Amino acid sequence: MPELQFKGKEFVYNHHLSVPYRPLEMDAGKSIGKPSLNGNLIIHGDNLHALKALLPMYAGKVDCIFIDPPYNTGNEGWNYNDNVNSPMMQEWLKSNPVNAEDMLRHDKWCAMMYPRFKLLLELLAPRGSLWMTLDDNEEHRAKSILDEVFGEQGFLATVIWEKGDSPRMDADYFSTRFDYMLVYAKEKSQVLFHRLQEDEEPPHYNQEDATGRKYYLKPLRAMGGQGETRESRPNLYYGIPAPNGKKVFPKLENGQDGAWRWSSKKLAAEINRIEWKESGGSWTPYFRIYADTSKGRPPETIFYNSEVGSSRNAKAELKELFPDERSFDNPKPTGLIERVLEIASNGDSIVLDSFAGSGTTAHAVLSTNREDGGSRRFILVEGEDYADELTAERVRRVIKGYRFDGIRKEELLCEPVTFTSLKNPEKLMKQVEAIENLEGHKFDAIKKEVTDGELVVTGEKKVTKKTEGLGGEFTYCALGEPLDLDKILTGKKLPDYETIGAWLYHTATGEALTTNKVRKGEWYLGESAAYHVWLVYKPELEFLKSSQAALTLELAERIAKDPERSKSGKRHLVFAPAKYVPNKTLLPMGVEYAPLPFALYRVEKG
Repeated sequence: MPELQFKGKEFVYNHHLSVPYRPLEMDAGKSIGKPSLNGNLIIHGDNLHALKALLPMYAGKVDCIFIDPPYNTGNEGWNYNDNVNSPMMQEWLKSNPVNAEDMLRHDKWCAMMYPRFKLLLELLAPRGSLWMTLDDNEEHRAKSILDEVFGEQGFLATVIWEKGDSPRMDADYFSTRFDYMLVYAKEKSQVLFHRLQEDEEPPHYNQEDATGRKYYLKPLRAMGGQGETRESRPNLYYGIPAPNGKKVFPKLENGQDGAWRWSSKKLAAEINRIEWKESGGSWTPYFRIYADTSKGRPPETIFYNSEVGSSRNAKAELKELFPDERSFDNPKPTGLIERVLEIASNGDSIVLDSFAGSGTTAHAVLSTNREDGGSRRFILVEGEDYADELTAERVRRVIKGYRFDGIRKEELLCEPVTFTSLKNPEKLMKQVEAIENLEGHKFDAIKKEVTDGELVVTGEKKVTKKTEGLGGEFTYCALGEPLDLDKILTGKKLPDYETIGAWLYHTATGEALTTNKVRKGEWYLGESAAYHVWLVYKPELEFLKSSQAALTLELAERIAKDPERSKSGKRHLVFAPAKYVPNKTLLPMGVEYAPLPFALYRVEKG
């Protein structure tokens, strides 16, 4: 398979492996509800480090990832911050921000995304999928990288999101109306993918059988493609008795022999779905397609703004939440991510957004849960300084409810001002007058202005509105200092049992630790595919230096004979600072010892 080459690729290819593990530190003051790493999370910090921090608890557990990374337009001013072990890439850190004049901006973007894709893949469940919005600047390069990381077989679609709802009159060439959304599955055969449910049957289900079931008819003869001819599908060329007793064979419009869609065996099994139509003495077979057997309609690769919202809608949503505060460039509408969740999540799914921005993903998760009674959880990661004041604050307001005091604006007319329209200005003014006469009573003011070559007429009305909260909780986290077992334990600061346990468990097994199954009092971490994993540890230096922290024969026998865990027949992996039993005694018992580094319990002198 062809691969995309970019400067720095050889240095970032395995960079995700060298990223240090930094534990998540909960901030109760910025959270809603009791802080917990098992619920909704908003993480402030570098998203590469945050993704690594999530692996011990969430590897293989995330159903849906939605990300909206920098589009790399040259105007965003994003920074390349990855501390890669390469002199060339160390120089990149000194040339931030990345802008249009940077001749390496596409290389830097690819180098930034590559290790993040690697970690996102690890976090996805086998049934999980990745959805990423982009525009023409990087979509083609992103697809090449995703084909490499996820495999070409993981590609599901390139979806078009109609972000614009009117043309940009200041465009030099084309007025761009859409963004892309690349969609990849971790395992296509297992991917969680729902059809879109509809309240009413589509209008083409225009017939009804004796039991009241809606259906429409489709010709039984194959049409279009190589499979429509007798030559290509000889087994699908056979005669079917028509109502007049004569056999009907599939014929193309040019008189050549064609083919049926069904085999004779399927026809016999589905004969009750066949209807005949007569025209000019000739009979043609059709088959019924019932509305109640289609279970919704498959999503199409165009998401129209009339269904999921536009960029203008997204800005209006944010303005209602923050009427007098800072704006945010290019937010996504809640409806867009709600559509993604409708397709790619269940009621108990974990949803991750590692470029969280204005927090739309959390809003969409809470809204979808309210709609269908689900208990989806969100994990947001935002590295910018506005993680608390914008990202998390939006979620707080959505959870608790918010009051909007301001001016509600409704666009009543958006008409391009062209040379032709200027020739007949009376016609344009009559349109404006008609709007004022018909709509004026609904608004406090009708504003008219020419912007970007368009005449925009807007109705404005002062409103006071209280929006009910959607409910819920979340825990706000920051990234702690890197966990380095050879350096951290000088006796001044020791990680807690769950933090070091989750890291060791994931390091040893490659799996995520299920924290509600940890039995700290028994030294038990959990069960992996191959092992029962144990950790003898307390965040107390004197304990770690004592004989109580060692794997003794008594402890090894208790572990080996544990009635609850011995049924599986799996071996036991025990982390401990020391052991007092030789391996030749432990191994026949099914117990393997994994030493914690000496630095874990020694006292630094000096």
